[in-house]
Amino acid sequence: MKKLTIGLLECDHVRAELRPVHGDYRDMFPKLFGPDLISFRFYDVINDRFPENPSECDGYICTGSSFSVYDDVPWIHRLSAFVRTLREDKIPYVGVCFGHQMLGFALGGIVHRADAGWCVGVHTFTVLSRESWMQPEKGTVSLLMMCQDQVISLPEGGVRLASAPGCPNAMIGVGETMIGIQAHPEFTREYDQALMEIREERIGSEKVKAAIESLRQTTDESAAARWIVNFFSNLQQRNQICHQ
Repeated sequence: MKKLTIGLLECDHVRAELRPVHGDYRDMFPKLFGPDLISFRFYDVINDRFPENPSECDGYICTGSSFSVYDDVPWIHRLSAFVRTLREDKIPYVGVCFGHQMLGFALGGIVHRADAGWCVGVHTFTVLSRESWMQPEKGTVSLLMMCQDQVISLPEGGVRLASAPGCPNAMIGVGETMIGIQAHPEFTREYDQALMEIREERIGSEKVKAAIESLRQTTDESAAARWIVNFFSNLQQRNQICHQ
């Protein structure tokens, strides 16, 4: 398998006081996937640093953010346009949390505060559409979440791939080249807990207490990482066959 070059679209940075222990997004994602299958290029899009040409990477992963996709901020408008370009050019895209919401929003779906409020701690996703890249095959995956906004209505051509209690559109696909995951497979339990404790007043103490308790559960970050690699690899192999 050819090593993938994936662009990480950094839509935020880990809080300065947490970074010495937990690293930044550009540390978390490479650690999740390991060094053998993916080579990352980093694009600090929150500071308006975008790829010069979308085709310079085999695909893109779009990170989480403390912003909302509907915020009236120049870099968010530019990112939304970039996602539409990726769709038009059929360049693979995986959105994580904010990146998942950006996929829905940029292509015409609806994103806003969820009726369920914050989703934090471990949540179990039930797979609704079994895709070829979902290997190892699993009917459910348990992953860490940290979100307040959600994709409420799918964009045209969107498909619900997985659902979770309080988060109906937990994983979505748009066409063959774009998927979004509301969870954070790149987070560690320690980092998720640190964020919850910092945001306890906003989230609610009882919800934080229950979420911290949920961190004792077994989670499936490695399976989610494998799915994402398979997603990119399958598309790359298909493109190579088409160009032979």
